[in-house]
Amino acid sequence: MKKAVQRAELLKDMIQEAIEDGATTVEDVHQHIASLPFDALENLGLFEEQAASLKEKQRKTIGMVYDAIRRINSDIGTLISEQFAALEDAETARRNMDKNSEE
Repeated sequence: MKKAVQRAELLKDMIQEAIEDGATTVEDVHQHIASLPFDALENLGLFEEQAASLKEKQRKTIGMVYDAIRRINSDIGTLISEQFAALEDAETARRNMDKNSEE
């Protein structure tokens, strides 16, 4: 059972890392695409101050969404790891109880 839990934990870590990397990549693309209209306004000299301010607000808002995704991913990973540890503890307790009942 211990090897199965270790394999499951490794798989969980790999999935978590893929979600983390994916969220970061998608955020980078999202940030770039979302900034294009503001960059165009700034380059044309239109609404320069407003465009810069709105661009920054949008950048922060988008960042908050992806930060939430990464935080939820981390929280779920922690919860699953705690469950794996509880399984291992239960298995250890069972083995100890079986050993004590044999004596």
